[in-house]
Amino acid sequence: MSKPSKFYVKVSDVMTPHVETIDGLTTVDIAIAQMRDKRYGALIVARRDESDEYGLVTVQNIARSVIEPDLSPDRVNVYEIMEKPVLTIHCDMNIRYAIRLLEQVGQLRALVIRENQAVGIITMLDMVTRYLDHKE
Repeated sequence: MSKPSKFYVKVSDVMTPHVETIDGLTTVDIAIAQMRDKRYGALIVARRDESDEYGLVTVQNIARSVIEPDLSPDRVNVYEIMEKPVLTIHCDMNIRYAIRLLEQVGQLRALVIRENQAVGIITMLDMVTRYLDHKE
């Protein structure tokens, strides 16, 4: 008789399912406006084609690469400051392993993919709080 499989929480159960994308050629001032309108701290930078990888532009990238050096946001393109390639996690991964992976690489968020398409964003905060809720 086989042992019943252990219950686990999938990344897709915890992720923010709305993926807000932006083109890498867009200027940072437009990215900031998009972040403000959607109340997001990060935007996914769209792939140029199937052989390309996703990128990520965060408020931290903007602060470090545009505001701190006092550059004009309307003269800097997103592709100049984005993170690429971005860490991706499959939507069916157990959040215990996703937490471990983010910790190992020193990241606080990752892009969630299904069939090589971006379907959401997961953060360490999302997963840790859900894991602790589940343990209680």
